[in-house]
Amino acid sequence: MDYNQLNNNKVFITGKVISEPVYSHEIYGEGFYEINLSVPRLSSQHDIIPVTISERLIYSGKIEKEMEISIKGQFRSYNKIIDGKSRLMLTVFARELVEVDSSQNPNIIELSGYICKPPIYRTTPFNREICDILLAVNRAYNKSDYIPCIAWGRNARFVKGIEVGGRVFVVGRIQSREYQKKVNETEFETKTAYEISITKISIENNVNIINVNKNETEENTVSEEPELLFDQVKFENYYN
Repeated sequence: MDYNQLNNNKVFITGKVISEPVYSHEIYGEGFYEINLSVPRLSSQHDIIPVTISERLIYSGKIEKEMEISIKGQFRSYNKIIDGKSRLMLTVFARELVEVDSSQNPNIIELSGYICKPPIYRTTPFNREICDILLAVNRAYNKSDYIPCIAWGRNARFVKGIEVGGRVFVVGRIQSREYQKKVNETEFETKTAYEISITKISIENNVNIINVNKNETEENTVSEEPELLFDQVKFENYYN
């Protein structure tokens, strides 16, 4: 795999395994499983993040429910047919298990990709500025991952003006969010959305990164997390 295609999508998460490994699929004779990881925020809340992990890592790490593990990998998307409709699914693809270090930020992601839909800018009833973007991140074998991201405050104002096709670099955290989907006139179904809550964003090749101010972010989101880049999470052996 090309180094740049690994380098443009990097995830580090630490959390507790809250589900038994469930078989997902097989590639070239290697089985892959799905688990859910409960990743803490600095508040009392947690993000429930789906993880795809190979049988090799499961057996070598003896992964079981209630274990705390740290993973380095990538955030990937794929299409899944549900009720006859194609749905965009998101998962952390685990490449490596590393030693748990409670001093490290438990949830950080770096992405370099292209804006593939016009940004959607809006304000909340409390006048918080929000902008949604969909980022296309290149992967090997001419594939791309399509990753929803959300920016707040100054970052929202910054990103709303970037045109489709613009390449950006973002740093943030993987966030899970429950919402209610209307099934019929009387019933609603609880769904979970996954997105990247952006703490830093820049136009690619522009060293001036826009920082989020704490008072401009959603309560109990990434604004509470210390800013930590990957060179501080010891990725030196990741691509060897």
